[in-house]
Amino acid sequence: MIISKKLLSIVGKTNAKYKMIQGGDNVLLGLSGGKDSLALAHILKHMQSVTPEKFNFKAVTLSYGMGEDYSYLNEHCKEHGIEHEVIDSTIFDFAKDKIRQNSSFCSFFSRLRRGYLYSYALKHGYNKLAIAHHLDDAVESFFMNFTYNGALRTLAPKYTAKNGIIVIRPLIFVRERALVQNAIRNELKVVGDEMCPAMRMDIKMPHARFETKKLLSELEKANPKLFISLKAAFENIHNDTFFTSNK
Repeated sequence: MIISKKLLSIVGKTNAKYKMIQGGDNVLLGLSGGKDSLALAHILKHMQSVTPEKFNFKAVTLSYGMGEDYSYLNEHCKEHGIEHEVIDSTIFDFAKDKIRQNSSFCSFFSRLRRGYLYSYALKHGYNKLAIAHHLDDAVESFFMNFTYNGALRTLAPKYTAKNGIIVIRPLIFVRERALVQNAIRNELKVVGDEMCPAMRMDIKMPHARFETKKLLSELEKANPKLFISLKAAFENIHNDTFFTSNK
């Protein structure tokens, strides 16, 4: 597995800036098997081998209870010395009764998935949970929030959940296209939409993210520095210029 120096450099600088992983940490990685989380698994493995401050990490894959076959993912992790476990759940059966009452399919499953990961982390002594969100995810989240939810918010690089688990996003400054290139370069067999519960349910697929990706693609064609500017903007918030009442 060859991770580009540029990708390692971006993650290394992000880690240093936000002190995401430190000596003595026990890090749990949510590994879906997609291009993003697989890249992060290998980056964490590399960091583990080169950093003077030793830390432990384990990758876990959540099964929705649909009879998914993660044998390839298990073998891949074993081949590369990455500790890995599949966590069984009943999310799929539970969702069949609840999903029609919920306004957002993706956020519904995201909350359930995060709950299982939190529970596993707390039970097994992990103080940090690594999620493989990248810069495109953060920008899309920002646009969807102010377009559909009337809020200015995005994905924080690092935050502490109410249960005390520290959530980290080491790929938050990485562009999605760099992760696509990484998967192609290393001929990674990634888990795709076939493992998404929506493929087994008779529901209308969410369109907000698709439309947002399309919009951002058009905006970036007009302004190639769009994501550079947005990344800087996320770190340069002027609260006093918004319509807040606590001035």
